[in-house]
Amino acid sequence: MVINNGRMRVPMLLAFLAAVLVTVTSASVTAQAAGTESKAPADFVALHDVAPAILQEIRYATPHNFIGTPINGYVEPLCIITAPTAQALAKAERYFLTQGYTLKVYDCYRPQRAVDQFVDWAQDLTDLKMKDEFYPQVDKADLFADGYIAAKSGHSRGSTIDLTLVKLPVHPTRPYVPGEKLEPCYAPAAQRFPDNSIDMGTGYDCFDTLAHTLDPRIVGVQHSNRLLLKNELESLGFVNLAEEWWHFTFAAEPFPSTYFDFPVSRSSLTS
Repeated sequence: MVINNGRMRVPMLLAFLAAVLVTVTSASVTAQAAGTESKAPADFVALHDVAPAILQEIRYATPHNFIGTPINGYVEPLCIITAPTAQALAKAERYFLTQGYTLKVYDCYRPQRAVDQFVDWAQDLTDLKMKDEFYPQVDKADLFADGYIAAKSGHSRGSTIDLTLVKLPVHPTRPYVPGEKLEPCYAPAAQRFPDNSIDMGTGYDCFDTLAHTLDPRIVGVQHSNRLLLKNELESLGFVNLAEEWWHFTFAAEPFPSTYFDFPVSRSSLTS
């Protein structure tokens, strides 16, 4: 470091500051990539604390998902969500209980590290372990082009949930056994993996056009069941993703452009 009359020369000072900025920025990016973000903002809550009657079957904390292993960042099978989203879901739950149903969530906040794992998995065209259930008619090489996998997910912003309806009284379902015979996610409900959800025409996370909410091939009771979920949630400020009957985002989300990476764990919550 060159000093002149007790002061750093201006060019050297500017170079030094630029180097510091690059170092700090690089460290920040590295930390995020390494998944060191550990705490959620105060606006995040555990859904159970706001709406304890809503069932939780957090699939990515289990091996029953399209990859076939528990997903990075899911330390606990827990629904973490922004407070306004949780409050809106609580209102929806009160309505559905009067109609003889309860909500069940499959996924809520999703860490960026989980999304990164999805991307890495999609690029490995040799891993077809769960194809027979989740994407039997889709070539894995087309998952990006067809929009099933993306580098960013609204779930990481904390106000998107995947959910369904369960008829009361609730009947438990058996856990998935890794290696068991898989059935297509669009097969008749009696043939698909058992799920106490009412019949929505496909299983959860079905990579198939039959999962599109208003697909014209979904008729009768299955169509009515999708509309039952969709219409009530939309009346409370949620927006459905047209390609996935289970996917809803609270329109007034508090973090519309921020993607978080803290783990799914009680310890991540600040309160």
